[in-house]
Amino acid sequence: MKKVSLILSAVVMTAMMLSSCGGGASNEEGSSNEEGSSNEEGSSNEEGSSNEVTIGSQVWTSKNLDVATYRNGDVIPQVQDENAWAKLTTGAWCYYDNDASNGTKYGKLYNWYAVNDPRGLAPDGWHIPTLEEWTSLENHLGEKIGTKMKSTSGWKQYGNGTNESGFSGLPGGLRNGSGTFDTIGENGFWWSTSEGGTDDAWYRYLDYYNGNVGRGNYDKRNGFSVRCLRD
Repeated sequence: MKKVSLILSAVVMTAMMLSSCGGGASNEEGSSNEEGSSNEEGSSNEEGSSNEVTIGSQVWTSKNLDVATYRNGDVIPQVQDENAWAKLTTGAWCYYDNDASNGTKYGKLYNWYAVNDPRGLAPDGWHIPTLEEWTSLENHLGEKIGTKMKSTSGWKQYGNGTNESGFSGLPGGLRNGSGTFDTIGENGFWWSTSEGGTDDAWYRYLDYYNGNVGRGNYDKRNGFSVRCLRD
C-alpha cells in the first residue's frame, strides 16, 4: 500500500507540473497578442515592424501617424472648430472633415506646433524627418519620385502610383491655417521639422496629376499628415 501511495503521489505531482507549464505557455501567447494589438494604428504612441519600410539607408513608417498623445503620454488636443483651429499656436490634431472614418485610411492631420512640441510627437525610437532627410529619400529614388512614392490606388483620375518605394503615400488632403479642409483624393502633404520662418515650416507633397514630389514652406497652423524615420 505504501508503494502504491508513492506512485499515486508521483502521478499527481507530474500532472500539476504539466498544468503549470501549460498555464505559462498560455500567458506568453496572450502577451504576444496584446503586443500585436498595441501596434494597431492610433492605439498607442508606438510603431510596429509591419508598418515600416526600408528605403535606401533610411527606415520610414509606411503609414501616416495616428496618435493622440505625445511620447510622454500627454494628450494632444483634438480641435474640430474652424475658428479655434485658425487661432492655434500650440499642438493639435484633427481628422479630415472631422470625420473619424477618414482617420482609418489617412491617419490624423497635425499642425506644425504638434510636430515641434518638445514632448515628442513621434513614437519612441523614431523622429519626424528634417528637410534634409526628405531630400535624402528623394535622392535615393532618383527619377519619377512621386510615382514611386504614391500608393497604387486611391488617387484621383489617373493619379495612382507604382509604390515601388513602399512609401505608400495616400492623398489625405490638408486642413488650411484658416481651419477649412481641402484636396483629399488629390494631394498628400507631410511635415518636416525644419522651420522656414517665424510662422512657416517646410513640407513635402504629392499631386495626383504628375509623378513628381514637391516642397513648400507654409503656415505652421496647417494640418498635414506626418511620417516618421527610425532614429
